[in-house]
Amino acid sequence: MRFISRLRNERSGAAESSKGALRYESAIWIDSQVRAGVKFAIHRVSFAHRMDLSRRVREISRKAEFLQASTELHEKIEANILAQEIDAMYLQWGLVSIEGLAIDGERATAELLLEKGPEDLAREVVRAIKEQCGLSEAERKN
Repeated sequence: MRFISRLRNERSGAAESSKGALRYESAIWIDSQVRAGVKFAIHRVSFAHRMDLSRRVREISRKAEFLQASTELHEKIEANILAQEIDAMYLQWGLVSIEGLAIDGERATAELLLEKGPEDLAREVVRAIKEQCGLSEAERKN
C-alpha cells in the first residue's frame, strides 16, 4: 500500500522508504500510561504469531471457561488462577523489551516483570498485547 506521506503510518506500523519499498516493523513501542518514563515494545501479530499464541492458550482457556460457568467457589477460584496464567502467557509471548525500568537493579524482562515488577504495568502490557491481537472485549476478560 502506498501512502501520500512518507511519514510512518502509526496504525499499520509501515513506512515507505526513500526507494518506495514498504518497511514493516515487527514490534510496536508504547509509552506506559501507568508508569511515567517507561515504554515497552510488543510483537505485532503475524500469521505465525497468531497460530502460536492460539495453540498455547487454547486448552487453558477452554478449561477456564468451563470452570467459570460452575457455581462452586473452588472452581471459580481455579478459573481465576487459569485466567491469570493465560495473562502471564500473553506477557511472556508478546513482550519484546522494556525501557526505563529496572527491577531490583536489573534491567526489566518479561519474567522479572511477572515475578517482581509492578502489577499495574504488567496488566497494561497484557492489555496492549491483547489489543494488538485484535481480541474482543469478551475474549480480553480471560
